[in-house]
Amino acid sequence: MAREKEIVIFIVDGNQDLIRIDKFLFDKMPNVTRNKIQEGIKLGKVLVNKNSVKPSYKIKPKDEVEVKLDREKREEEIKAENIQLDIVHEDEDVLIVNKKAGMVVHPAHENWDGTLVNALIYHLKGLPEMKGNKGRPGLVHRIDKDTSGLLVIAKNEKSMTSLADQFFKHTIKRKYQAIVWGIPKNNQGTIDVNLRRSIKDRRVVEGFANNTLGKRAITHYKLIEKIHYISLIECELETGRTHQIRAHMKHIGHPIFCDKAYGGKLIVKGNRFTNYKRFVENSFKIIERQALHAKSLGFIHPSTKKEVYFESKLPEDMSFLLDKWRKYEVPKSY
Repeated sequence: MAREKEIVIFIVDGNQDLIRIDKFLFDKMPNVTRNKIQEGIKLGKVLVNKNSVKPSYKIKPKDEVEVKLDREKREEEIKAENIQLDIVHEDEDVLIVNKKAGMVVHPAHENWDGTLVNALIYHLKGLPEMKGNKGRPGLVHRIDKDTSGLLVIAKNEKSMTSLADQFFKHTIKRKYQAIVWGIPKNNQGTIDVNLRRSIKDRRVVEGFANNTLGKRAITHYKLIEKIHYISLIECELETGRTHQIRAHMKHIGHPIFCDKAYGGKLIVKGNRFTNYKRFVENSFKIIERQALHAKSLGFIHPSTKKEVYFESKLPEDMSFLLDKWRKYEVPKSY
């Protein structure tokens, strides 16, 4: 371990509302209490644009927030690891990867090895880094550890700038497929519900229908198939908030199947008869993660300036789960 303390930098979004610095960091740092954040600000461990501030300081768009953490910084650089990648497309500017479920995207606390970034720096040299995104070369977005699917990697500064701008303007086209509990009332619809970190459990986010709290989040969904007490749906993101689809589907009463953090690893629909309960429990064993897959990705190519579009198949665990439910015969007494 080095004696140097770890420093984290946040670049404030251009659309950020004027809110207190302690509230901003409370939302960004789910494992730290607000009291600890306020104490750190008073001790000068939080700088905004290289200057000390008070807890009441209101952040502004494009502010650079620097936080000195109490934990010691690791000495070693990110390790390059020869991890096989499922490459969908590669050219001089971008790499499209189909990430498997269970792989963490970038190194962080308790996940320093075996990440997508560890694999990327083995296979590719000289990947660019976004300002405020140190230790995450090539990354312009991410998906959760247990979500599978497509990610675009920027291979040079030009691509990084172009893709980051498209994500900022919400022009990137991203579609996910999810298996959810229940059948949505409408075959298609839009969920326009603000999201923010839960006060009770900082690891998850929650929705606020009155839109007075949190940040605006918009998900468009479409029913693809209904199978007894579950559905296969397609979701298109208009915004890209943390856990957006997972939190939105829970908010409307259709949590993603086997999503433990958002209530999907319970029998949400159907009865509790022994045979059905056993069937659902066996279904949980098939997938053992939230049934969510980033299926397609479209954007304007940084060099050709033409729209490109990529798709991936549903992973085996989700396909197997759907087949199991299709073959299930619901007793008439249900």
